[in-house]
Amino acid sequence: MSFNDNIGYLLQHTATSLARQSDQMLQERLGIGFSQFKIMMVLQWNPSVQQRHIAERLGQTEASISRQIKLMHEDGLLQSTVRPENRREHVTTLTRKGERLADEASSLLNQYHAPIFATLSEKQQRQFAEVLERMHQEICRGDRVGRCHQSYLD
Repeated sequence: MSFNDNIGYLLQHTATSLARQSDQMLQERLGIGFSQFKIMMVLQWNPSVQQRHIAERLGQTEASISRQIKLMHEDGLLQSTVRPENRREHVTTLTRKGERLADEASSLLNQYHAPIFATLSEKQQRQFAEVLERMHQEICRGDRVGRCHQSYLD
């Protein structure tokens, strides 16, 4: 079996390992999980998004997002408001504490992963990001199950 036969496994294994390490580091240093950090990132990018859109964007179930959001509310990281035009619709946003924590987590993750990315030249890093974006576009195009309608290089 050659490398090309295992590239999907290698990509999945690498992503899973990065996520696991990120989760452990965030838990140890900030007391939040990587799942919570990803929710905070989505809320920073789009402050008035509904929970189901967060779930779609992150490729998770609404139930798992709802559980995490409940924990984050309890920790004072999020707040929810009712939309005046539709009282049944709740919008979740980051609190100031949540904003600060999200920024700190992002900074810590960048520092933590810097040695990994430093093994690549700047040109290789740009090429890598472009390849990942092309793969992402292909995976999430059309009517594929689990598509996410998101571009990462915009």
